[in-house]
Amino acid sequence: MKIAVVAAAGKAGRKIVVEAASRGLEVTAFVRRKGQVVDGAKKIVVKDIFDLTADDLKNFDAVVDAFGTFKPETLPQHSATLKHLCEILSGSKIRLLIVGGAGSLYTNPEHSAQVMDAPNFPADWKPLAAAQAKALDELRTRDDVQWTFISPACDFQADGEKTGKYLVGGEELIVNSAGESVISYADYAVAMIDEILSGNHIKQRIGVVKA
Repeated sequence: MKIAVVAAAGKAGRKIVVEAASRGLEVTAFVRRKGQVVDGAKKIVVKDIFDLTADDLKNFDAVVDAFGTFKPETLPQHSATLKHLCEILSGSKIRLLIVGGAGSLYTNPEHSAQVMDAPNFPADWKPLAAAQAKALDELRTRDDVQWTFISPACDFQADGEKTGKYLVGGEELIVNSAGESVISYADYAVAMIDEILSGNHIKQRIGVVKA
């Protein structure tokens, strides 16, 4: 299986590339800057996400969108980059898997409240959560793309250990048996590659948490 990881030089992207390569997948890493090295990638392509074309991605079975930005002035790029990827994959069988956020997960069965609405949600993170939620809402309108949006747990640990064990939820926030909403980037990568291989949640958002 051939996969492309866009924004592969980021923390999540790097973990996903390594995990994919360890499972025998052929990975092409797309990065923005020349000289960036991504362990596990068979090929590295230097190209801005907005410059990607349908021809760039036509030979892949799946594309992982690991794009992320945190500066207030660039937050709208979450929607803009995802829209661009959707446009160039429109009508194809190529799957698009998005590294999402936890802020848009729902906290009640009615789906009227989200994690980012909680009083104790960090104010500094709310603009990012809102931007990712907006991108997801726009993604839901796409019937022409084979998408899957994967939200991590609330505590998304860049340097956390890899256990290989996780639980899968849907639109609502889930916790593990210890009552925790936590997952490492490494275990998130395991969940991402499992979903690529299984294709169990096409045109769905799922959430993952450490088991």
